[in-house]
Amino acid sequence: MYLLGYDIGSSSVKACLVDAESGKIAASDYSPKTEMPIYAARPGWAEQNPEMWWENLKHAHRSVMKKSGVNAGEIKAIGISWQMHGLVVVDKDLRVLRPSIIWCDSRAVPYGEKAFEAIGREKALSHLLNSPGNFTASKLAWVKDNEPEIYRRIYKIMLPGDYIAMKLTGTIGMTIEGLSEGIFWDFKENRISEDVMKYFGFDYSLLPDIVPIFETQGTVSAEAAAELGLKEGTPVSYRAGDQPNNAVSLNVFNPGEIASTAGTSGVVYGVLGEVNYDPLSRINIFAHVNHTPEEPRLGVLLCINGTGILNSWIKRNMMREGISYPDMNELASRSVIGAKGLSVIPFGNGAERILENKDIGCSFHGINFNIHSISDLLRASQEGIVFSFKYGMEIMEAMGMEISVIRAGNANMFLSPVFRDTLAGVADAVIELYDTDGAAGAAKAAGIGAGIYSSTEEAFSSLEKIMTVEPDAKNRLQYQSAYEQWKSRLTSEIG
Repeated sequence: MYLLGYDIGSSSVKACLVDAESGKIAASDYSPKTEMPIYAARPGWAEQNPEMWWENLKHAHRSVMKKSGVNAGEIKAIGISWQMHGLVVVDKDLRVLRPSIIWCDSRAVPYGEKAFEAIGREKALSHLLNSPGNFTASKLAWVKDNEPEIYRRIYKIMLPGDYIAMKLTGTIGMTIEGLSEGIFWDFKENRISEDVMKYFGFDYSLLPDIVPIFETQGTVSAEAAAELGLKEGTPVSYRAGDQPNNAVSLNVFNPGEIASTAGTSGVVYGVLGEVNYDPLSRINIFAHVNHTPEEPRLGVLLCINGTGILNSWIKRNMMREGISYPDMNELASRSVIGAKGLSVIPFGNGAERILENKDIGCSFHGINFNIHSISDLLRASQEGIVFSFKYGMEIMEAMGMEISVIRAGNANMFLSPVFRDTLAGVADAVIELYDTDGAAGAAKAAGIGAGIYSSTEEAFSSLEKIMTVEPDAKNRLQYQSAYEQWKSRLTSEIG
């Protein structure tokens, strides 16, 4: 008995087949082997053809089936994860009307900002938990205003994962999590937002029927079965955006638990057990996969642009040829907590939302030519990245989140002992590192939706923990002192 997961990224599409009984990965692959193109007809635009996702899904799927040797009849459920906030529009024949406006396209910012002011800042934040900003609703408003002929032909709008579910089942649906990431969901009224629909002039018929996250949302059609070599009638029983799904992959469901990534940019995604928001709108808040009106579970998403990109910049520009990231981590470990008073503000990758969209750049503070070495600079850089995480976590804590556990994949910056120890120390939280990915998480979650697993605990009991890092109590004051100095220097930069 097997479970199948698809992860629709902007770079590639991944497929993963999981043995439902052991929880082990039977096979996984991705397509294409080079990154999928993103088309930018104008500066700030970013589009992809949804049919390209489907074609690459077929390639990855066939590879997984061939590698595993699994019979299609043994696959009992399918789960889907996707790049968040994209807009897909189809006509009555379910044909795509235009390329998808994906997550990193910024053309709709003015539409979202005007909606924010028209609806009212406090009302928008208390009901939508976010500014309409650059999310899916604002992207649809752009189409309505700039491509009226296409807009008039729209039968339904979807997010990227909804499109894949449509290709698999022939039916269209959207979850509450999906509606919330598009900024269509009113958390106070627990329904589609009248304010958003009225302000933009959208007809409710454009939105798909609401489907549950963990339940059979449709079954594989005869057409899709023929294309993929699947068994007709196989249930599609889970779907979620990539950041909620990353949390699912790490078994993050409960208030106070955190899922984190630290690649080129960094994400801290925490679960909040009450409906709340940041009055300065410095973070994104969506319905988590297990959210209900009776038991709120919100995904609080903090994104930091200047993360691993700082480490890679230093490697390219400051390190001798042949020095690897593990070498840099070892050099950083030779310095002491606080890097002898040296601080690095890591925000050199564009405007940061946690700084209220200010672009202050990266800066180095307190360099002393007589005492500081490359080891101190490397440590201060890694500490600066961690401290930016902590700065964002304080926003989460102000909203009522008690951070106790941070879970992450064993990759990127989390491979550095300095990074791990500093994060555990300054956050006073346990860090758990796991061997997992989004497609495997989607597959296991599909097992929950199909009733194969009775609980999240059962579904993720086989999750392989690689390492646990406990906060270092004896050095807690040193970490806190280094952070306070960093924050003071950040404050002076912000002005």
